[in-house]
Amino acid sequence: MAQAITLAADAPTLSAANTGFMLICSALVMLMTPGLAFFYGGMVRVKSTLNMLMMSFISLGIVTVLWVLYGFSVAFGDDKGSLVGWNSDWVGLSNIGLTELWDGTTIPLFVFASFQLMFAILTPALISGALADRVKFSAWALFIALWVTVVYFPVAHWVWGSGGWAFDLGVIDFAGGTAVHINAGAAALGVILVIGKRIGFKKDPMRPHSLPLVMLGAGLLWFGWFGFNTGSWLGNDDGVGALMFVNTQIATGAAVVGWLAYEKIRHGAFTTLGAASGAVSGLVAITPAGGAVSPLGAIATGIVAGALCAMAVGLKYKLGYDDSLDVVGVHLVGGIIGSLLIGFFATGKGQSDVAGLFYGGGLDQFWKQCAGVFGVLAYSLIASAVLALLIHKTLGMRVSEDEEAAGIDQAEHAETAYDFSGAGGGAARTAASTPAAPAESKKVDA
Repeated sequence: MAQAITLAADAPTLSAANTGFMLICSALVMLMTPGLAFFYGGMVRVKSTLNMLMMSFISLGIVTVLWVLYGFSVAFGDDKGSLVGWNSDWVGLSNIGLTELWDGTTIPLFVFASFQLMFAILTPALISGALADRVKFSAWALFIALWVTVVYFPVAHWVWGSGGWAFDLGVIDFAGGTAVHINAGAAALGVILVIGKRIGFKKDPMRPHSLPLVMLGAGLLWFGWFGFNTGSWLGNDDGVGALMFVNTQIATGAAVVGWLAYEKIRHGAFTTLGAASGAVSGLVAITPAGGAVSPLGAIATGIVAGALCAMAVGLKYKLGYDDSLDVVGVHLVGGIIGSLLIGFFATGKGQSDVAGLFYGGGLDQFWKQCAGVFGVLAYSLIASAVLALLIHKTLGMRVSEDEEAAGIDQAEHAETAYDFSGAGGGAARTAASTPAAPAESKKVDA
């Protein structure tokens, strides 16, 4: 067989356009973590708002440091047994040239490392929504450090690292259906099975305190997700990124429709919380599939994800696990749906020539997707439960019952999200000059 000769002139060279594009995408993905903080922060009660915001923000600090020290090397270094990577030259992001390119691309290695860092930051933050109201902040910070080390960095290598077992098997995950969403959703389930339910679960009202904040967070997530998905092609030269951009919008819109339709039929109303949650379910589902399916496939993926995730969020009441903000119902279920539907909807005309069942490709890709989905799910569920149990039995994972009842914001952060004293405001002056109302009228649903 004749061997192709690669000339020096044919080797990739740094592209200023692609580099700039990827830096913008990286910044968009970074914005998703504060967006997630707002999304989750609005969904909890007043007394837990700051804690929920902080559980996302602390990931920006901890994961950034660990990624620089060793995370990038574990996730994307030279393969070791199809399970982890390692490259000592990347420890501390050292010995990397300014114009050294990521293999097979036209962007600097520094840019690729920065883009992937934002994924590593977001993924543990996703878990936090399942644990609202009841986890010590110090224990959560330790859990993040251990979890990204033991779970996220190796799983990222499985899925995206050269030599990783899922990568070599041919599992398609364009931007994180398995490595991010199934990984985080399974981890959330593992942790909540260890730490137990909130006080008053299924008895007390635990309504979102600020739906406008939820909608703002959902909007920021939707906006940032274009960088999350489109940037995962690592360039903008062949139209695949454009397909992913279009499919991201289409599936998300379709999922909003699917969720709201189910909600109207099942509960009789179109809710703003449903619209926001539906959007996120569509974003999750199209994340692994958007480079492989057509726009019509994106519509189908979105509608299916919206309706099924809306159904799935109610399972916690039937099965008795307290997934506070529906991380399992949206991210685990949505990630599974999007990943498995590739086996049916892949056209063979997008990111690769792999076709799904509906396009003449049989079930071969579907079984590969199953292997990736359930391999990541099982590992993350078990490893996350073990880590949570170790922390729970040593440092203690939960705040006390009194602290949970009074409000985790005061207990863990010595702050409250809203100051209603009205320093100098007209409402405060009016209240000060008005006789006190009966105690019953002063009650606030916290």
